[in-house]
Amino acid sequence: MLKPLSLGFIGGGLNSAIGQTHRIASQMDGHFKLVAGCFSRDPAINQHTGLTWGLSAQDIYSDALSLLHHCHTQLDAIVILTPTPQHRDIILACLEYKLPIVCEKALVATVTEAQVIQQEIARTDGQLYVTFNYSGYPMVRELRERLLSGELGKIQHVMIEMPQEGFARINAKGEPAQPQAWRCTDDEIPTVSLDLGVHVHQMVEFLTDKHAIDVYAVNSTFARIPGVIDTVNIVSRYEEGMVCNYWYGKGALGHRNGLRVRVYCSEGSAEWLQMEPETLRMTDRYGNVSLVDRTSSNNKVANQARYCRFKAGHPAGFIEAFANYYADIAASLRGERSPYALGANAALRGLHFLQRTQESAQSAAKVDV
Repeated sequence: MLKPLSLGFIGGGLNSAIGQTHRIASQMDGHFKLVAGCFSRDPAINQHTGLTWGLSAQDIYSDALSLLHHCHTQLDAIVILTPTPQHRDIILACLEYKLPIVCEKALVATVTEAQVIQQEIARTDGQLYVTFNYSGYPMVRELRERLLSGELGKIQHVMIEMPQEGFARINAKGEPAQPQAWRCTDDEIPTVSLDLGVHVHQMVEFLTDKHAIDVYAVNSTFARIPGVIDTVNIVSRYEEGMVCNYWYGKGALGHRNGLRVRVYCSEGSAEWLQMEPETLRMTDRYGNVSLVDRTSSNNKVANQARYCRFKAGHPAGFIEAFANYYADIAASLRGERSPYALGANAALRGLHFLQRTQESAQSAAKVDV
């Protein structure tokens, strides 16, 4: 077993939505070890997080710049888990310290910021990875291989959705949700697109290896937080005549996280649902329907040992998919080629697509991508 790579966390305290997920996923397979962190601006939360996660008090820093100054020679990578609008300056500081970066999606909040970061990566010869973790599911990777190999024929139509109910649901007292403050305002790109849109756009690119040509979008506010876009519907034409329908949002009661993708091709179709992540629903050109699971003997990638931590019948899920993505990042940091560890270029394409989506919604017209 290779020595674990040393990680530092910026953000991701115990009160965050994603810190615990990154901690578990990064260390699940022994590729990384958390050795330092600045987890929160709140001193109590910062200390409590670090101590709970096994760090000594001297390895817990009160601010990001102190962490970078004292630890940059000891770390193999830094993980950025602060709110998206705060990413830019931290990323630029990490690049100056020559530290490889693992950054939560959407990387940054605007196309301009992503372009600046891309230029700085080139100038400093830096390394940066963005956690598009849903592409870590084995059956998503299996679907990708089957599509790109031509098994289902020409890809014609993709329908992808990611409905959630977080802005619409009320608690037992009848009170509406209280999201983090930064999620309750919209800027150049709506926050719901930075949260969800980046994932579904990357999933389409990942599965099809095709890029959007134009986009027509409709923004809506359906839920209980006024003045915030919470639902986006999109029709987009892609290369080679492929058409994609997007639906994502946080106002869909009944959906905890309804990520689903359906791909229709000239010789068959396939469907994957995150709530049932171990199977693909496949249909051939005769209309015969079959279920393919992670351990199927004719799988192209999903039955590899790295994806089979558990025996058949013991399902893997979200954390394991995230860990698969961290394993790809570790491989890349160690100099191996990985088609799965994605960086600033993929993030910039997503932000560009979402900026055009917003322009379309505002103008009520089709916009070229």
